[in-house]
Formats: sequence, structure tokens, C-alpha cells
Amino acid sequence: MNMEDLLTLMMLIFLQAVLGFDNLLYISLESKRVEASKRAAVRKLGIGLAIGLRIALLFGVLYAIDSFQEPLAKLVLGSWIYADLTIHSAVVLAGGVFIIYTAFKEIMHLLSVHDIEGQIGANSPRSPKVAIAWITVMNLVFSFDSILSAIALTDTLWVMVIAIVLSGVMMMVMADRVAQFLERNRMYEVLGLFILLVVGIMLLSEGGHLAHLKLFGYPVEAMSKTTFYFSIAVMTVVDIAQSRYQKILNQRRAS
Repeated sequence: MNMEDLLTLMMLIFLQAVLGFDNLLYISLESKRVEASKRAAVRKLGIGLAIGLRIALLFGVLYAIDSFQEPLAKLVLGSWIYADLTIHSAVVLAGGVFIIYTAFKEIMHLLSVHDIEGQIGANSPRSPKVAIAWITVMNLVFSFDSILSAIALTDTLWVMVIAIVLSGVMMMVMADRVAQFLERNRMYEVLGLFILLVVGIMLLSEGGHLAHLKLFGYPVEAMSKTTFYFSIAVMTVVDIAQSRYQKILNQRRAS
């Protein structure tokens, strides 16, 4: 291993970690749909399967990268909607729609729940197999960007494979910690769901950009990562400030 490969490997691991934040959040929330005793196993098995499929996807993308960008279908609805769908854009758009649906449904459930200790997904519990399947599928959706970025950074296959494996191991460790944090701090579940909602919007904008989507003649631009992380930072600060302010108000009312 030369110095260039080592630096590239470190860069790819960092990139996978940054791009994997939204994936971690989804994994943590999805695993809460199964019974408590099986959640850790579901997260680990789901991520483990996803690592293998990510490597397979890497080989597939390297082998047929041009086909992912070839037109799949053209969508034209008068002057309202125009899009040139590709496999890549269709997968990203579908992932965005699913994540927005999931986040919105769980937000509505939290707002209507009568049991304050109710879990996310308690209204529609899932079997471990189904949860693992969804974690694996959505992991692949989130993987497209990181794999394409890896291909752009290096043409050394083993560097990309090691980066995928190491980032997957890191994700296994962090997934448990994120889930435990949300379990101990139930107030941040709503924040997590709204962040997931923003993730879905980001995927929709990215998929629309890839498909050259135009709505009423206006092209859809992809949300930049800077905007995404800045939005998350603002939402987090506001939520923390609001929580502390509410705590102070409750203490004053109690006294």
C-alpha cells in the first residue's frame, strides 16, 4: 500500500461516514418496529447484508456504469412535468418517496399517540425479516452516492472494498449508539423523524436533478450537502433550545 492509496482510503472512509448519517438514522428508527430483544440483531444483520450487497453493487456499477445513466423512460405530462428517467434517478426518487412516506406516517403517529411511552412503529410492528429487508434495501439506496464518489476518487478496487467494509463496521457500532440515544432521549424522536423527512426531500431533489426533471418548466436542482447539513444543524439547535426553554418553564410553573 502506497501513501496515495492510504490517503484515498482514509478519505473514502470519512466520506462514507459523512454520507452515512442519514442511513444510520433510518436504521435506528426502522429497527424500533421490531420487539426490543431483537433490535440489535436486526441492525447488525441488516447492515451486514448491506455490506455484501454494497460490494456487489460496486462491481455492478463498475461493470455497467454507463447503463445506469442510459435513459430508462421519458415522462411528459404536457407542460407540467418532464423527466428523462434513468435507473439511477428512478432508484433515488423511489427511495426519497418511501422515506418521506415513512417519516410523515410516524410523525402523525407520534402526534396522535395516547401512550407517551409508545414506541415508534408500535402502530405497525414488523417482523425481524421484514425490517432487515427494508434496512438492506434502503442501505443500497443510500449507497449510490458514496459508491459513485468512490469511483470518482480512485480506480483501485481493493481500496474501495476496504472502505465499504470498514465503514459498514463503523455503522454497526454507531447504529446501536444512535438507537440507544433515541431510546434514552425520547424528545429527540420527533427531531429525528423531521431530519429523515429532509433526507427524503434531498433524495427527491437529487433524483429529480438526475432525471432532468422539470416542473411547470422549471428544472429541479439537487439540494447541496452543505444546505442539508446546515438545515440539520439549525433544526438540532432549535430543538435543544426549545427543550431547555420548556424545561425552565415547567420548573417555574412547578414552583
